[in-house]
Amino acid sequence: MIRTATAADVPVIHTMIRELAEYEKCLDEARATEAQLHEALFGEHPAAFAHIAESDDDGEPVGFALWFLNFSTWRGVHGIYLEDLYVRPASRGGGHGKALLTELARICVERGYGRLEWSVLDWNEPSIGFYRSLGAVAQDEWTVFRLTDEALRTLGARAGA
Repeated sequence: MIRTATAADVPVIHTMIRELAEYEKCLDEARATEAQLHEALFGEHPAAFAHIAESDDDGEPVGFALWFLNFSTWRGVHGIYLEDLYVRPASRGGGHGKALLTELARICVERGYGRLEWSVLDWNEPSIGFYRSLGAVAQDEWTVFRLTDEALRTLGARAGA
């Protein structure tokens, strides 16, 4: 079962984010706190949204999708950017990941959004194969760039200078 996350889900979402970071060999980079997640998802001006996949057996959370809106200047409409999709290892292969993506696709269609996009690590062959099986197409001609930490602070300090 897939459902919209509630504020009570923040601790389990936080735990699963750390599990995902460990799987991706980047646990030291997962610095988000439960308080930050709560504010982003349920604060006065939510900037992100989440869905929970529950076990068919006991209703316990076994996965999540955390996403936010983006905008295509070419299409002139919003889309969804999927920041994280995670299903706990013991529950993989049970259709939870597909159900989460199906729900996000449904939201896109219902709201007239033009895209559902996400990134995947190039070594994560099981996920890449799964996404391709759903009809997703890799955007190999694009390279993701990111500013963080000192580089972000340095460039930001130049504003107005």
